[in-house]
Amino acid sequence: MKKTNFDLYLDQQLKDPAHARRFQEAGEAWDVALQLAALRKQAGLSQTELARKLRTTQQQISRLESPGYEGHSLSMLRRVARALNAQVRVVFEAREKTKTARVAEASGRYRTKRTNRKKA
Repeated sequence: MKKTNFDLYLDQQLKDPAHARRFQEAGEAWDVALQLAALRKQAGLSQTELARKLRTTQQQISRLESPGYEGHSLSMLRRVARALNAQVRVVFEAREKTKTARVAEASGRYRTKRTNRKKA
């Protein structure tokens, strides 16, 4: 399939790491917004009706469903999920494999030893 002018332009823009990062982050925001709106519609609720269930405003629901909004809190996403009979799942994925991928340090202490302080 032949690439459109937009495809060629996007390919060129994505060569810039900063632009590629912003593009990726925008896609993540779109994913959240589209999922929230789809779940709400699947439940047969308007933004106003969902807002009433959550004891918030229609404007807040609109904001949550906006692809440009990046202020989602986990607690609000959980409230929305409960109201829509869904669950929140956050997934972190590695961007690229590294030779020494570690979750935590191999050895060492995370806490220092407590010393008993004498009370005066």
